[in-house]
Amino acid sequence: MNLQQLGWNTELETAYLPYKAEGFTVGRVGLEHKGSYRIFTEDGILLGEITGKMRFQSVNREDYPAVGDWVVIQARPAEGRASIHAILPRKSKFSRKVAGMTTEEQILATNIDTLFIVNALNHDFNPRRVERFMIMAWESGASPVIVLSKADLCEDTEEKIREMEAVAFGVPIIVISSKDKTGLEEISACIKPGETIALLGSSGVGKSTLINTLYGEEIQQVQDIREGDDKGRHTTTHREMIVLPSGGILIDTPGMREFQLWEAGDSLEQGFQDIEELKNRCLFRDCQHKSEPNCAVQAAIENDQLDPKRYESYIKLQRELAYIERKNDQKAHLEEKKKWKNISKSQKKMYKGR
Repeated sequence: MNLQQLGWNTELETAYLPYKAEGFTVGRVGLEHKGSYRIFTEDGILLGEITGKMRFQSVNREDYPAVGDWVVIQARPAEGRASIHAILPRKSKFSRKVAGMTTEEQILATNIDTLFIVNALNHDFNPRRVERFMIMAWESGASPVIVLSKADLCEDTEEKIREMEAVAFGVPIIVISSKDKTGLEEISACIKPGETIALLGSSGVGKSTLINTLYGEEIQQVQDIREGDDKGRHTTTHREMIVLPSGGILIDTPGMREFQLWEAGDSLEQGFQDIEELKNRCLFRDCQHKSEPNCAVQAAIENDQLDPKRYESYIKLQRELAYIERKNDQKAHLEEKKKWKNISKSQKKMYKGR
């Protein structure tokens, strides 16, 4: 398999040179499952596992390979296997907090150029969910594109587009119907050889159907739409990289029932530019946007210039990110304390041995 077809570039080549001198080769992770990795290489698809040394040196989840990663490997083509020794630098990383109460990062995909945020134009239509996806798209370094699917099931498409435009400033919006074959030319124009597109969305929005259409054959399992709620049954169970015959790489992801942010940086402000601009117009610099006089935010809500649900979403995301930051600080403190405790134990043993 041609590495350039998989997205290989000069930056990766530079990072790879020290390993190349030692006789290692490279590949790209196409699938991850219970500690095993399907790796696309010039020797074909190999089954990979990380080395004991790499496992020992790994501290956080980001130290392990994820779908989309370029990895340094010792290939054994005759066995169809490879040992993973290192991960080459990532140009982008899309993460969320793992589902549940545990405060840990889950990497969904890496080295993404474009993120297709897929939202169906039926009962699944949810601008609040799209707001979350967009924040993480900006944070990851990928360019978001909103794909409104199942247009054949919607009678008020233009109204839905206006609703989405109100939360996606300057982000391309493409309306498609895999059934009617509409919007597919616009989708194809976003997919360029050697570039990677990840598809994100909730269960049943039509990601697998879109992939099958772009690939030209049924490679992803899909099921019929349920009667009563227009929703497709979810079939994708893992993240997987797919190389299109026409060029370009797609990363399919399972539908997410829960999507909690992991980090945002300045991306929250970028995703809510309208609210940030309103905050700057308030009379008081420390305005809490509740009952203060001359509050531009509350005035915009009262004058129907700002959707109160959008403002509630903004406040909720701020609180969520603040909570994650506090938990991460606490976790880092405990890990640092544990590290120095282990060092102290080692030193005591060393002195006793003298």
